Amino acid sequence: MTPSLSVHGAAGCVTGSCYRLKTKDAEILIDCGMFQGSKSLKALNYEPFPFDAAGIDAVLLTHAHIDHSGLLPKLTRAGFRGPIWATAGTRDLCAVMLADAAHIQESEVEQLNRRNQRRGRPTVTPIYTVRDAARAMEQFRTIKLGETLEAAPGVKARWWDAGHILGSASIEATVEEPQLRLLFSGDLGPGGRDFLADPQAPASVDHLIMESTYGDRERRSLSPEERRSMLAAELRAAHDAGGPLLIPAFAVERTQELLADLLQVMAEGQAPAAEIFLDSPLAIEATDVFLRRGYSQQAGRNPFGALHPADHLRFLKEPWESDRLEDFTGWHVIVAASGMCDAGRVRKHLKRLLWRRDATVLLSGFQVQGTLGRLLADGVKRVRIQGEDVRVQARIRSLDIYSGHADANGLVDWARARQPIGGNVFICHGERSGSDALARRLAAAGMPAERLVTPKIDQSFALRPTQATPIAAEQLRSAPQPPAELDWHNARAALLGELDARLEAEKGDAERAVLLAQLRQLVGRNA
Repeated sequence: MTPSLSVHGAAGCVTGSCYRLKTKDAEILIDCGMFQGSKSLKALNYEPFPFDAAGIDAVLLTHAHIDHSGLLPKLTRAGFRGPIWATAGTRDLCAVMLADAAHIQESEVEQLNRRNQRRGRPTVTPIYTVRDAARAMEQFRTIKLGETLEAAPGVKARWWDAGHILGSASIEATVEEPQLRLLFSGDLGPGGRDFLADPQAPASVDHLIMESTYGDRERRSLSPEERRSMLAAELRAAHDAGGPLLIPAFAVERTQELLADLLQVMAEGQAPAAEIFLDSPLAIEATDVFLRRGYSQQAGRNPFGALHPADHLRFLKEPWESDRLEDFTGWHVIVAASGMCDAGRVRKHLKRLLWRRDATVLLSGFQVQGTLGRLLADGVKRVRIQGEDVRVQARIRSLDIYSGHADANGLVDWARARQPIGGNVFICHGERSGSDALARRLAAAGMPAERLVTPKIDQSFALRPTQATPIAAEQLRSAPQPPAELDWHNARAALLGELDARLEAEKGDAERAVLLAQLRQLVGRNA
């Protein structure tokens, strides 16, 4: 039997990473992530897997981010009983992240069902529960970086440091018969960081499956001192605006790096001192993992050792503690999940602060199409949060200096270092613009253009050492094409915001009534 590779996520988008490697003796997954972004894209999380979960022998996990690990409880719920192999850091982070994801699903589905019952709509069930997440954790097995194991009959695997987040890895998978070497990049770090090592991986592979998140963007290389200087400048400007600073941040890695730098620049007098509120139960639990496992050989210490709650750094675990921030005045900093503003407590703070001209919102990383964070980054003046329209008058700032992803130049350099590549390069985990741009850059760097593949969701390929051949698909899932584009939910929210603005701009109630009558007539005509 010819081995095959199926791409079940992170194709045309940066979420839902999931690759299925099938050989004559085994079937394994590399990652099993959740889709994030537009509602149409997230709907894929509720669809059945396009494969038999009970037939999967093992899962090889690159790292703990939810877009790489978030559907593992669904996989076990669907019948998967094999091991989930990961580094110790990834396992410990998944223990808190999967439980948190399950809790959010249960609570949000409960709220949605109350609204659906009032509206006469059918109720829904969560993708998985807290109990499912706990069961999935029982299947985790740990592997050290650099060690090789037999992941399944006839398939060996080795983990290489990817430099992305704590515990992250690229995975080398070797099929014994016929002999075949594949390398899955996972998410690659930018290198040159004081928190993590530079990415490492072997050369001379048959097929390379790599991310392209920043395939169309270059970033200036910054020293740690330059990074902290730029953060301090944003803090001074936010302080001068007169109101609080809200930083939506990913709960794992981004939050811990930001907190370490915030404390340092304030202690050194580079920025005005402030009380810092960490308002994310997940980030608080993840910080404990960083305190236990964050030792950096590069730095010779744990750079997160100062992240203990104190008078100037407060951890808000309970909802009532978060609610009390509404009464807090003056200069202060709130760090809250999620980084793309599409879940968690940050939405409550955005509803409370976006209309204030003295407030500042500092976006600290990549914003996926269709998310609230992307809308704010793109400069929209009205947004819809949890069913409410909110005018955007706060200062919206972006500071993309904490990215855990390599930029376009870093990706090209990393791919070139993997040569010679006997077969194909699969360019995944990027919006279409990023993937296409990376393909052009790799071709310009000397890689044959015909060997560069940008797969679609659920597309499968027969693998030979020198060539990957597409296999005709029986049926692709109902993924929006391309999946990263704005969907009708985004368009409806934008239209409602525009309608409100237009109604407010009319001279009086009579003019507003005329406009509404015209809209009713138009909707009735097209119904």
